[in-house]
Amino acid sequence: MSDADDAALQPILTKLAAARTRLIMERPFLGSLVMHLPLKPAPDWCKTTATDAKAFYFNPGFIEHLNLAQTQFVLAHEAMHCAMGHDHRRQGRIKRRWDVACEHAVNLVLIEDGMKPPLHGILADQNYLTLSAEEIYPLIPEDTPEESFDEHLFDDDNEAGASPDENQRQDNPEAGESGGQGKEGQSEAEERDGSGSQASQKPDPLSQSEREELAEQWKNRLAAAAQAARQAGKLSQSMMRWVDDLLAPSLPWRALLARFFAVNQRDDYSWRRPSRREGDALLPRLSSEGIDVIAAIDTSGSISDDELREFITELDALKGQVRARITLLACDNRVAEKAPWEFEPWDTMQLPSEIEGGGGTDFRPVFDWVEHENRSPNMLVYFTDAEGDFPKLPPNYPVIWLVKGKGSVPWGERVQLN
Repeated sequence: MSDADDAALQPILTKLAAARTRLIMERPFLGSLVMHLPLKPAPDWCKTTATDAKAFYFNPGFIEHLNLAQTQFVLAHEAMHCAMGHDHRRQGRIKRRWDVACEHAVNLVLIEDGMKPPLHGILADQNYLTLSAEEIYPLIPEDTPEESFDEHLFDDDNEAGASPDENQRQDNPEAGESGGQGKEGQSEAEERDGSGSQASQKPDPLSQSEREELAEQWKNRLAAAAQAARQAGKLSQSMMRWVDDLLAPSLPWRALLARFFAVNQRDDYSWRRPSRREGDALLPRLSSEGIDVIAAIDTSGSISDDELREFITELDALKGQVRARITLLACDNRVAEKAPWEFEPWDTMQLPSEIEGGGGTDFRPVFDWVEHENRSPNMLVYFTDAEGDFPKLPPNYPVIWLVKGKGSVPWGERVQLN
């Protein structure tokens, strides 16, 4: 870099430093994350900004036209890609669609937190609010014209279905050394000081081992930054919700269903008069009556037979643990004629062979059946894709929706299956 270029760059670096300082003061959570990305001018190949989870690359001409608030946004934007783990979560998805999904996810979080984006028309569809990149991805058309304003330099494999470590030039030992996490012996302070050294060449995509190592580092950085900001009372509600969702362990639907069953299990003390053989004293005794569960399965064709059998197998295991009596219903746009099928705690549950289906999806007949039969179950579990007509009002008993896909439910507890 010539002396003239260096002189022209200084105001840009000053603006970036001021934006980072403002983030530290106003939004310490985001500011802490941004400080882990050294500032690297890259006018030769970067049109706007970019990151590889190791540095913040930028085109000085792009930064020059941003105000301070917009500069804060682009700094936080790249740090959020890293903190959200977008460098290792693609898992063979088509890169262009994945990049677009990640853009929506990041921008929506930042805008909800009150930050100002740098461009009009930035990808931030409100329909995707609160959704993760994985949930947004299938909603992005394969031929989408949308593009991210920045570059995501995590890998260069754009083929769907390939595992993250396939067809990666950088997975050989020599490339791994050159593309590692910083220079050997580099201190944390040196890594974070943002010296402004120029990245004249585009960095190599990350290897699988680098992605795994960086994923663990950023997860630890995220947890530390969130804890510090929370203790200082400077973590917004929207950001707190996102952090908790990302850091909280994701329980599989089986574990969540088991939790609901256990909560509804009626183990309580009984004060009923004992038999004469037990004496005259009236003492409390632990009494367990089990639970009454209605299980409904969507037979409209969106759920495969294998998935239905898996659901039935899990119910069979759970009902024995909590002494549940299961009433099984099948429904597409009407309850199956041969329903219900009743299973006591000691019975073995099996998927009935005579289930018909394939019509449209309507959830109302199941709830109408429960009301018509004058049943008051401890809970109703509905296995579905949630694409159908719901009753307008919830019933007076708990309802658990086990949802395959991205469909939403108007009430009740929703548990994601995939």
